[in-house]
Amino acid sequence: MAIVRSYLLVRYRNSVLAQRFFSSMSNKRGLVLGVYSSEGNDDVKFTKFAEKYNESTAGKLLEQIKICGPLKCGETRIYWDLGKYPAVAVAGLGDSTKWDEQDEINGAKENVRIAASSGVKALTACKVGQIEVESLDDAQAAAEGALLANYKFQQFRCKEKQSMLPNVSLAECSPGSDEWERGSILASAQNWARLLMDTPANLMTPTIFSENVKAKLTPLNVDVQIHDEAWAKEKKMGSFLSVTNGTNEPAKFLELTYKGVGSDEKYVALVGKGVTFDSGGISIKPSASMDQMRADMGGAANVAATIYALAALKAPVSVKGFIPLCENMPSGTATKPGDIVFAMNGKSICVDNTDAEGRLILADALCYASTFNPKFILDIATLTGAIKVALGDCVAGVFSTNKKLWEQIHDAGSESGDRVWRMPLFKHYSDQMCDHNGYDLNNLGKGKGGGSCTAAAFLREFVPKDIPWLHVDMAGVMGECSDQSYTGAKGMTGRPMRTLVEFVTKASV
Repeated sequence: MAIVRSYLLVRYRNSVLAQRFFSSMSNKRGLVLGVYSSEGNDDVKFTKFAEKYNESTAGKLLEQIKICGPLKCGETRIYWDLGKYPAVAVAGLGDSTKWDEQDEINGAKENVRIAASSGVKALTACKVGQIEVESLDDAQAAAEGALLANYKFQQFRCKEKQSMLPNVSLAECSPGSDEWERGSILASAQNWARLLMDTPANLMTPTIFSENVKAKLTPLNVDVQIHDEAWAKEKKMGSFLSVTNGTNEPAKFLELTYKGVGSDEKYVALVGKGVTFDSGGISIKPSASMDQMRADMGGAANVAATIYALAALKAPVSVKGFIPLCENMPSGTATKPGDIVFAMNGKSICVDNTDAEGRLILADALCYASTFNPKFILDIATLTGAIKVALGDCVAGVFSTNKKLWEQIHDAGSESGDRVWRMPLFKHYSDQMCDHNGYDLNNLGKGKGGGSCTAAAFLREFVPKDIPWLHVDMAGVMGECSDQSYTGAKGMTGRPMRTLVEFVTKASV
């Protein structure tokens, strides 16, 4: 009974304090602390920072936690007026040793992201305006989880209806300021990618996208060239330009160049699909959820955000980004099913399905990227719905001609929490795209199924065999993913941008 009375008193005390502070919390500080737990063990193990904070409260923090028992990973409890912060959110870090190796993820880092996001969300719900997060024993992961959770697409709501987003920072005296700064840059870059992807297509045209990227990257000494349709015609990019036939919005082709201090002479080439709205063209999509196709430039957003992050981090790498931008719309001038177009490398393509347009714009971008003789090429695109059928919404598919690069991007995905999974590049799929009498390729595979594989086989025809190549199909993780609490189940995710940064920073051929 004594335990019950103590529990009820604490609940009453917390509820009264909560009511007292709630109305004025927007000007108050809150703190996120971490605590570990293990299955079948009621012991409470604090992080190093949380242990010191508990000592500063003369052990009262531990007392209150023990009343309700250990916290599971991602579970959060708020304690009021305990120590020097009006609100203290204690977030469960779980037990990283319990991660199944089949999950192919760094469980310790992922638990930190989950805990940091959970603590920030709990304090935000209480309208705490200044939130400090301790390092949770991994400051970079803590910053990523906290700042990715502290994002909401609400730019076009009237001011009085916009939610208050708190200021989130590393806690005073917490170790890991450099790591926190790195995580902050990565989260900021990903949130920018989310903003680009979520913005409606009438407000994120190829022209607006280009101007947005130029304004964002130029201050970081990234060279941004915005090429027009006349330039693309001069380069004989007939495949890319065929997609633009049905729209009045002029196409653009972005060329981004970042050269880090101490980097190699050879560039890494990143190519991103930039269809700012995809109606399907003459092969028009069903109307249900067509609004989601505002994010069909997710590959472009990932490339721009990756280069932003690399430049902000002053990474010692050389990177060129190639982003073909256009709309895919139906009209009397649109490309018709069965039309034949010619890519920059001279190959003829029969366009049997105008809704398979991403591969058409990427074909010419890959050809152009190849002219710079890069160390390797990575293209990324919301290319096929088939990849989501195959892999669901928790992982991007990767096709690679180089085993070493595949292993490196796989390791990068494990560290970042944005996993990737290797898909096949069998000759069987190439035959389905290339075995035709009247032209070199069809943009639609002959057989049934394997849509993401035939799409990758199509793209492979536009990369010289002596240049290592990876194709990332990110359609499954474009938006509304169920596997990451810190990017949420609503809106676009900006994934897997942090994986790309981790990969490009460390990749070697």
